[in-house]
Amino acid sequence: MNRREIVLGPIVHVLGARPNFVKAAPVIGALRAAGAEQAVVHTGQHYDTRMSEIFFDELGLPEPDVNLGVGSGGHAAQTAALMIGLEREFTSRSPALVIVYGDVNSTIAAALVAAKLHIPVAHVEAGLRSFDMSMPEEVNRRLTDQLSDLCLVTSPEAVGHLADEGVAVSRIHLVGNPMIDTLLANLDAFDTDAVRRDHDLPERYVLATVHRPANVDDPDTAAALVRHLHGVADLADLVIPVHPRGRETLLAAGLDDHDGVHVLEPLGYIDFIAAVRGAAAVVTDSGGLQEETTILGVPCLTVRPNTERPITITHGTNRLVTFEELVPEARKVLESDARKADRRPPLWDGAAGPRIAEVIMEYLGE
Repeated sequence: MNRREIVLGPIVHVLGARPNFVKAAPVIGALRAAGAEQAVVHTGQHYDTRMSEIFFDELGLPEPDVNLGVGSGGHAAQTAALMIGLEREFTSRSPALVIVYGDVNSTIAAALVAAKLHIPVAHVEAGLRSFDMSMPEEVNRRLTDQLSDLCLVTSPEAVGHLADEGVAVSRIHLVGNPMIDTLLANLDAFDTDAVRRDHDLPERYVLATVHRPANVDDPDTAAALVRHLHGVADLADLVIPVHPRGRETLLAAGLDDHDGVHVLEPLGYIDFIAAVRGAAAVVTDSGGLQEETTILGVPCLTVRPNTERPITITHGTNRLVTFEELVPEARKVLESDARKADRRPPLWDGAAGPRIAEVIMEYLGE
């Protein structure tokens, strides 16, 4: 029996980490409106309630059909566990299509399993490149794009990257950014005053979030980063919801040994973006936060040597900084106290989800 004779199951969304949930919500909603049968597989890569379950509640995501409960671990162990669980799910469900998001280990694991089972793959956020193969995320996103039948692209430069890598034009679709759909849909819910009150935050603060292996895994590097974050806290209070990854290393380096540093537990989506919205500036090594600050007009200092989202620099509020540049650049931002006018990148308009659904339904129809 060939695949054309098999009765296919639902479209399966594979979600593993908090950025996946934010990107998936508008896609799932648009496919639901189009009448598609869907299933959600939560891999459990992020397993803390504040990193996963709260997102399902806040974003109106359907309860996962299954949670693989993989949890944390080294790249090999985690990816292997993900592949074993996902192979079992895909074999039992026979998906018509597997949709993966972003660049986490759940993404590449799902793409590998689906490709070997001859199940089509759609990659939301395809074509982003940092050109830094020391980043695990860069390895994941490059390989996922090669395995994907549909490369769903958030920004124009990503189209060129895919073309340079030999991806057929017929597989590439510029659809916009579903993470921005979620942001725009929830603007009225981002209550900065409530977040200040609930978490006892000062009126003026810089918000920081760091979790990249290059910044937090090595104790000496983490200690150097903490020294410069304390330098920012000398200029303005620093609010930092600490990601589970790197928490122990950062605290061991004395992150909270400064009166101006406010260490918080991870926040849910609504509270976190409300805190971002009210910040005088953001310090981060996150990818998605570079995009969200672009839309909110909040100055963003990205502590990385590169970014896979250069459109946040050309069209937004983002700039790359080294550790040594962090305090001087923060001083400039805080002294200017200026927010950029709305300069949204192309198709970051709140309608990426419906465009993605249209591409997928047309593909399945064919």
